[in-house]
Amino acid sequence: MKRVNVGLIGCGMISGIYLKNLTQVFNHVVNVTACADLVTELAKKRAEEFNVPAACTVDELLADPEIEIVLNLTAPAVHAAINLKALQAGKHVYTEKPFALTREDAHEVLTLAESKGMLVGCAPDTFLGGALQTCRKLIDDGWIGTPYAANATIIMGNAGDGMHPNFHNFFKLGGDPIMDMGPYYLTALVHLLGSVRRVTGSAQQLRQELTIENLKSPRYGDTVPIEAPTNVTAVLDFHSGAVASLQAAKESFGYKPRLEIYGTEGNMTVPDPNFFGPVPGLGSLITIQSRGGETKELPLSHGFTEDSRGIGVADMAYAIRTGRPHRASGRLAEHVLDISLGIFEASTTNQHVPIHTKADRPAPLPLGLKYNQLDS
Repeated sequence: MKRVNVGLIGCGMISGIYLKNLTQVFNHVVNVTACADLVTELAKKRAEEFNVPAACTVDELLADPEIEIVLNLTAPAVHAAINLKALQAGKHVYTEKPFALTREDAHEVLTLAESKGMLVGCAPDTFLGGALQTCRKLIDDGWIGTPYAANATIIMGNAGDGMHPNFHNFFKLGGDPIMDMGPYYLTALVHLLGSVRRVTGSAQQLRQELTIENLKSPRYGDTVPIEAPTNVTAVLDFHSGAVASLQAAKESFGYKPRLEIYGTEGNMTVPDPNFFGPVPGLGSLITIQSRGGETKELPLSHGFTEDSRGIGVADMAYAIRTGRPHRASGRLAEHVLDISLGIFEASTTNQHVPIHTKADRPAPLPLGLKYNQLDS
């Protein structure tokens, strides 16, 4: 199969793992030919680090007729704008989450893509990892009976130490707990339980601004505004009849993830959806407690347990060549965005908010799949 040429826009911190995997693990299906960034030096640095042939401007990358997929790793506020430019240039696009910051922007991107016959994909692709694929198979095979409820918790630090080069983005919409970390959990829940039909919830924040007190930070002493909710609790009603609770907060230090699925015949503890495989100390095992109280620790049935970020790009590349649907799709990302914004609206309006988008559960990966078999 002829490899699909990829051009990357946005050479910040997250680009390293994408480039590593796309050039060393998934290079049988994709070929990264160019890096672009507003800061030319960053693009050159990444291109040299991963032997990418070209470092160029965004406009030069979009004008390259050989590039088929644009990988958009820019800041959340410009995701939709870059996606639209890529589609207008005749490129398929795969973007980091969040898919957009408004429903209108998400709809515009998908409408343009469909009118041009182009594919749109979006992170996270961790649901394609060994942990969540194994959980999916266990649920589909009836290990816990009919799932009727879920409980998801993600408590994390707020980047208040000022060490991340773009730490201020974590205090804006898109860097908040629901739009930043929420997509890992919401995508996992849709992958396991199906589409959400309505939501309610409360979105709060303790402070309106934060002063950097870390002496090691180059921004020590600076005060930055907090522009988005930092503590969110939600209830999700699924079309299947299941109900889930979600707690997501960036008000403290440390990292505390938890995801459990409850079924009529057993309960399942799911490894942290922020990762592709189990991580020691962070819900490292898949455990099922049966109706009789017996607890089993189960091995993984699927691969891709290391940090396989970029598998969604590779899967979309196969879809381009074969014509089959891709899994980390724009429609799935739009649904996750709709849920996220619905939670904020519910907090403002004091009521349930219907979710009008819908996404099919992505097709599971077959058993025994290897890195060069994503076309299955």
